[in-house]
Amino acid sequence: MGKGARELLWWVVILIIGCAVGGALGHLEEGEGGGGGDQGSQGRYHELFLMHDSKQMVRTDAGEMRVVRSSGAGRSMAEKPMHVGFITMEPKSLFIPQYLDSSLILFIRRGEAKVGSIYKDQLVEKQLKIGDLYAIPAGSAFYLVNTGEGQRLHIICSIDMSESLHMNTFQSFFLGGGTYPTSILNGFSSETLSTAFNVTTSEVEEMMSGQGGGPIVFVKDSHQPSTWAKFLEMKNQDKFKHLKRILMGFDGEIEQKNDGAWSWRKLLKIVIGIPDRKQPVEPNEPYNLYNRKPDFKNSYGWSIALDDSDYSALSNSGIGVYIVHLTAGSMMAPHLNPTATEFGIALEGAGTVKIVFPNGTSAMDAKVNEGDVFWVPRYFPFCQTASRSGPFEFFGFTTSARRNRPQFLAGANSLLKTMRGSEFAMAFGANEKMYDHIVNSQREAVILPSADVSPPDERKKEEIAERVPKLGIREFGNDGVLIKNKK
Repeated sequence: MGKGARELLWWVVILIIGCAVGGALGHLEEGEGGGGGDQGSQGRYHELFLMHDSKQMVRTDAGEMRVVRSSGAGRSMAEKPMHVGFITMEPKSLFIPQYLDSSLILFIRRGEAKVGSIYKDQLVEKQLKIGDLYAIPAGSAFYLVNTGEGQRLHIICSIDMSESLHMNTFQSFFLGGGTYPTSILNGFSSETLSTAFNVTTSEVEEMMSGQGGGPIVFVKDSHQPSTWAKFLEMKNQDKFKHLKRILMGFDGEIEQKNDGAWSWRKLLKIVIGIPDRKQPVEPNEPYNLYNRKPDFKNSYGWSIALDDSDYSALSNSGIGVYIVHLTAGSMMAPHLNPTATEFGIALEGAGTVKIVFPNGTSAMDAKVNEGDVFWVPRYFPFCQTASRSGPFEFFGFTTSARRNRPQFLAGANSLLKTMRGSEFAMAFGANEKMYDHIVNSQREAVILPSADVSPPDERKKEEIAERVPKLGIREFGNDGVLIKNKK
């Protein structure tokens, strides 16, 4: 092959590679940066925001743990790497002691649990019930016990991988174990461990080979390895002695003083209107979502948003928590989150989640059912609507523990209403009268009613529009423009 032919061949190869790279970059920009353009391309990308990538991390006769992750292409849009975990444990079972390279926030969906963890170099055990949140920092040893009588335990948890080893998913380091799972202690020789524990090598070898039931084991029936029953009993006895010593000491006096202070604060608040200063829950305590009054509530639903001023453990993790309940057919008004990416889990009922790309095209319009997981990138406009067949409740995590001030795009508190004026009217190519009519017509805020329960005057306008669809816009004046647009 001559020199000229070789040069020509190289140019062809370079051209082919350039086309391939350009096509890949264009695909990424189209999908992640703006939605592309035609409806067909939008259909390809809506899976970015439904988290179907599920991986089973643990499965034994006593329970399982499953982790859901965002798609590979979508992860680049989330400013903080986060997975959502689902833990299921059978009655009288134990998730054995371990620590993770990622921080967790546990949410008790169903059942009751006892969690043991290390806080300030001390064992702390807490009883958890439905609605409780509990934070476990990365590197902190913990274990879980299903204490519900004859009831399966269901836990949803955030898995923040900001401090992880970046091994594609979080990494467990099991303190206990044997043949399955392997304890991290197994990496040391018997001689090293016998010296470290000041016991014989035969005692070490017996302990390190006694567990083979997996990371989740039964503890109180025939399935239960006696090692873990003894472990739990020993810790409970130690904890009981510790609590007895505290209760007989000065803590009871402090509790009485706190109760008295709380009574005086309530009295002052009622009599002369002095507000009660909110104190955040300590990081080693659980926080119950369902015991909190909604931050917003109307006839169409309610919502709660939790930040680090409510629960101090969130400041350590940098994760926020929220829960929303929509009545049948109602809608969380279109809005955007300026400070955080949002991850949501459908807890009850069904609904739709709509997300919009920055270029104003539809990114997703998908139905979600109980157990489905979705996420919304920071800054992207979105809304959730409950099915007409029943209420829709969803719970989730945000990637910021600061107070998130969502910017609503419709409703009585909308951004368009707050900034109304000739500038906004000009931006839409409309006169101010028409613009004011549109942004002021919705009297509800945050959670909006369905069309079936909209105010009578609005229903009347819709009925007129349906009866005379062929009439010109000008025959209705400014109201006619609104009716035409609503159709």
